[in-house]
Amino acid sequence: MASMARSLLARDSVEATLDEITSSATDLVDGCDAAGILVLHGSRVRSLAATHEMVTDSDQLQQHLGEGPCFDAAHSSHGQRVFRIADLTAEQQHWPGYAPKANALGIGSMMGFLLFTEDEDFGALNFYSRKPGAFTEISELAGFLLASHASVAFSSARTHAQLEQAVATRHIIGEAMGILMGSRHLSEDQAFDALRRYSQETNTKLREVARMICERGSLD
Repeated sequence: MASMARSLLARDSVEATLDEITSSATDLVDGCDAAGILVLHGSRVRSLAATHEMVTDSDQLQQHLGEGPCFDAAHSSHGQRVFRIADLTAEQQHWPGYAPKANALGIGSMMGFLLFTEDEDFGALNFYSRKPGAFTEISELAGFLLASHASVAFSSARTHAQLEQAVATRHIIGEAMGILMGSRHLSEDQAFDALRRYSQETNTKLREVARMICERGSLD
């Protein structure tokens, strides 16, 4: 695990980091045959860093049925961080549609960890075994450590994206203000007030107003 943590520091992208995490799962998590990350936005599913087609098949199955452990975790008011299905060959009260179909994909047991919830977005790191009862408390500990690394990677990516968006927004607003100052002979404060007033009157986000001015060359 320590060696993997050092290896993660050398990765130059979030995608490479997530690939390293899931590919390490079969070595570090007892009983794990495959791993992947499910990202859920509303009812739409994306599969990231999947190591086997059973991972993407399971993700798509949950989307198709609208049920499954990840869907429950995403919409749970209790904020459950970990879920484990010990035996998918047995009848499952919570997921009567998902469980037998997942077992037909070759999944005997599975375990998942909540990575993040934000508005309608949800992410989970999931581990799959072909055998029922494959995951133990030791498996859960190793899975938790891998999930912690994945959470940090996602957090870093979101922070970086937010910073990039903030810089881009500031730049386009400044450009729009410059257009207004030149075309209407306004001061900097007056140009910003004109932007803000138009935004409020039309119920349009300030950056969208600024983008419109940059495209049209005016506020009219």
